Amino acid sequence: MKLSGWLFLLFFFTIVTAQSQYEPSKIFIPDFYKHKGDNIRSASGKPSSGYWQNQADYTVKASFNVENKLLQGDVTIDYTNNSPDQLDALWLQMDQNTEKPEARGNTIINPDVSQDDTKGYAISKLQLFKDGKWQEVPFIVDGTRMQIRLQNTVKPKEKIQLAIDYSYTLQPESGGQRSGYMDSNDGKIFEFSYWYPRMCVYDDYYGWNTLPFIGGGEMYLDYGTIDYQVTVPANQVVVGAGALINEKEILNGITLQRLEKARNSDETVFIRTAEELNKSVTKNGSGTATWHFRMENTRDVAWAMSTGYIWDAAKINLPDGKTALAQSVYPVASTQNKNAWARSTEMLKASVEDFSKKWFEYPYPVATCVAGPVGGMEFPSLAFNYWEVESYDMFLLASHEIGHTWFPMIVGSDERRHPFMDEGFNTFIDIYAQDDFNNGEFAPKRDGEYAPGGGNPADEIVKVIEDAKDGPTLMTPSDDQEYKHVHPLAYFKSAFGLVLLREVILGHDKFDYSFQQYTKDWAYKHPKPEDFFRSMDNGSGEDLTWFWNGWFYHNWQLDQAVTNMEYTEGKETNGATITVTNKQQMVMPILVTVEESNGKTHTFSVPVEIWKFGKDASFHVNTTSKITHIELDAEHQMPDMDRSNNEWKG
Repeated sequence: MKLSGWLFLLFFFTIVTAQSQYEPSKIFIPDFYKHKGDNIRSASGKPSSGYWQNQADYTVKASFNVENKLLQGDVTIDYTNNSPDQLDALWLQMDQNTEKPEARGNTIINPDVSQDDTKGYAISKLQLFKDGKWQEVPFIVDGTRMQIRLQNTVKPKEKIQLAIDYSYTLQPESGGQRSGYMDSNDGKIFEFSYWYPRMCVYDDYYGWNTLPFIGGGEMYLDYGTIDYQVTVPANQVVVGAGALINEKEILNGITLQRLEKARNSDETVFIRTAEELNKSVTKNGSGTATWHFRMENTRDVAWAMSTGYIWDAAKINLPDGKTALAQSVYPVASTQNKNAWARSTEMLKASVEDFSKKWFEYPYPVATCVAGPVGGMEFPSLAFNYWEVESYDMFLLASHEIGHTWFPMIVGSDERRHPFMDEGFNTFIDIYAQDDFNNGEFAPKRDGEYAPGGGNPADEIVKVIEDAKDGPTLMTPSDDQEYKHVHPLAYFKSAFGLVLLREVILGHDKFDYSFQQYTKDWAYKHPKPEDFFRSMDNGSGEDLTWFWNGWFYHNWQLDQAVTNMEYTEGKETNGATITVTNKQQMVMPILVTVEESNGKTHTFSVPVEIWKFGKDASFHVNTTSKITHIELDAEHQMPDMDRSNNEWKG
């Protein structure tokens, strides 16, 4: 080999060695936060005295033709500009347009396309009410977004109205596979989401949030009241987000009686049985019926209908003594497994009660699980879950999808930019709900490609971090990474990080207080990642910036190794000094178990700050006899990539 080759190998070895060396200054950063607190977002992670967000209230009237699958609607949007800025344009989300070939998510794959006006929204009329009069205004549709360029700006604190007449044809898979329809023996099932034009968010971070809907990143929406009416054939059973406010006008007597019984029953009550599918729940079995729903403090609504729905419900008991209604609708075909959809309402009720007790009380009157073609999709207080599942997956769906009502429907994070703030936080609260349900009937929560056999999550997360070590992090938007990374990172790694905080780093008391405060402070508002990080720092009284840096902004690995043990002054009775070496860039507290020959066991945790001083951490143990065994992280709580160096035996 030529000398230059040896020099290259030496250089390469030096670089690799340097990269594997632990550097405290990389993870312990004194000025970690990029933005100082201001009058909008405080340094403590709370909304400050000048916090603002715009409000969007919707009144929607729609009808659906089951023959040609055409939904026709008109929506009036009352939009309030609470920002300090003058708005010279308005932006709307047109997510149903993801079906169009010219939408961004499709042109990424095939840019050589022609426009197709038969798919997505058709806008027949758009009017603006401003300065005391209605006027038609021009608009521009670009894929899944609409821009309205205004002649006169919307001033701070000004309220305007938009009125839009629209229609679209429901596809078997619509709205990025988040709605659609399917056949069942007793009638088609129709699911409607992203079914009306919605305002984009204008906020203090980005101004207008106009990221196109590509398919991975989901919703970011303002809050308001949504009042909506859907006119459909009278033989349909319709469920929707929010309260059915005209139930006494449209439902027949037996249906109303059963609903009232369910509202007072901890056991599941049938509103409509499998034997009654040939009977309408409405007063008029023919013609059409208009179902009128209303939901307050919400960012969205969805609904579903079928002639073939079995309908059951039960009472939800909330911590303050109030109650809500848990309900499920599903076809006969979903009842083949008696332990799945037949128990959906039981699982839904238990999950809502668990989340309400632990984190934040459920604020809505109804929680709904809908069986249909959509595999699992969340909306405020309502979830579309796949119609054919086993019992374990039924609980996963029932709990996880309704859990999204907390994150990001109540705590309104930006799903398009920060998937970990909804998928990860929700998966985290699911873990404990699954432990609690029916004495752990389906515990522990194990899902995903890294946990097919129910192994130890701390060991499995090592594989996740290894696979993504040179790729996306938890701060990477869903649409900016390969789909194979989304679930392992946004769901699994994020949730496991919160488990580490609760079980290892902070403990239950500090974590629960901080997480509950964050949820309460940001309910019906728009937090950013730094708001969460600061909230947890301030609530717990701990500087966790090393954790946010290493776990969220990077995929750094952890490898703690026992490298030395020396008795003080050479005497076993004087105690000992143990040295642990940090062989990778991630840090964690050192969980130590020391066994003595006299039978005594020492179990303790060394604070993470010990790693500020270098790769070798030495600490004293008050032993009085020979040490026979030292082990790090004996319960496998931490994601140590090499456990072969975690033990020392005397």
